[in-house]
Amino acid sequence: MADNPDIRFADFTTTEKLRVVALTARMAKRGAAGDGVDISDLTSRVEAIERKAARRKRKK
Repeated sequence: MADNPDIRFADFTTTEKLRVVALTARMAKRGAAGDGVDISDLTSRVEAIERKAARRKRKK
């Protein structure tokens, strides 16, 4: 969402919203563990959800 200004949180389905919130919470938990912790796997999962929502929005 931060990287893609064309998509808003309202464009996600309920399931996608829940997944993004859960992944963001996991990122925050890992971030609290220290600066050296890798969160790229969680970031890529959120980006995949964003791409899926953007494709669906363009089809409308």
